[in-house]
Parts: sequence; C-alpha cells; structure tokens
Amino acid sequence: MKSLRYLFAGLLLAAVNFSNAQVNVNVNIGTPPAWGPAGYSDARYYYLPDLETYYDVSTSNYIYISNGKWLRARTLPGAYRNYDLYNEYKVVLTDYRGNDPYDNFKTHKIKYGKGYKGKPQKTIGQKPGKWNNKQGKDNGNGRGHGNGKDNGKHNN
Repeated sequence: MKSLRYLFAGLLLAAVNFSNAQVNVNVNIGTPPAWGPAGYSDARYYYLPDLETYYDVSTSNYIYISNGKWLRARTLPGAYRNYDLYNEYKVVLTDYRGNDPYDNFKTHKIKYGKGYKGKPQKTIGQKPGKWNNKQGKDNGNGRGHGNGKDNGKHNN
C-alpha cells in the first residue's frame, strides 16, 4: 500500500512538471518596438544591414561590434543615434534560436549587405510626430491641420 502512495505521488509530480513545461514553451519573448516589422511577433532578433547591428526583442537591446567586441546596449552607438529605424530595412531572423546572433555575422553581412532591401515592410507602429486621420494629415512640421477643434495643437 505504501509503494502505491509513492507511485501516485510520483505520477502527480511528473504531471505538474509536464504542465509547467507546456506553459514555459509559450512565454512571450518581448514586446517588439514600434519600428519593428509587422507580422513577426514571435521573432527574437532583427538584423539591421545598414548599421551591421542586431536588435534583441526579448531584452530591448541593440547588439553591435565595437573595437572587436560585441556589445549589448539599450541605445544605438552615438554615430547612429539619429538614424531613422522606421525606414531602415529589418531582416527578421526566424531561423536562429540562440543568444548570440552575431555568430552568423559574416554570413549576414554578405547576404544582407548595406543598402539591402527585401520584400516591402510595414512597421508595427507609426513614426512619432507623423499622424494621419480623416480630418486632416500632418504636413511634416509637427503642426497638422485637423478639423479645427484643437487649433492645430497636438499632445505627442
């Protein structure tokens, strides 16, 4: 009788561990940035060919080489801080599952050289400062012309 209890307890623990494994497999990897390409919510990395830089969606870090070492940072290096990521082409790395996408850098650099453009991409969100609605659209100077109710003032 005692061994039957141990067997039952063991099966119960195995079932609990199995169900936890099922939950862990489906964990969201992170929130993609607004400038990220639409339609790839399960991708962890983007490669930015013009910058020769990776972006890790799960940690919101850029991964780039500096003085021969790969660094991770929340912001781009100073030389690229004003770069327009909404218009930059993003190569979505759907076939890589590790933690160091730069292991394939030589291949990515050749296959997706600077200026690379693949299929047209739409971004997840809109570029800040730009808006368009039924009442009017932004003229590019941040002072859109709407229906007159807000006198041209916007809370961006």
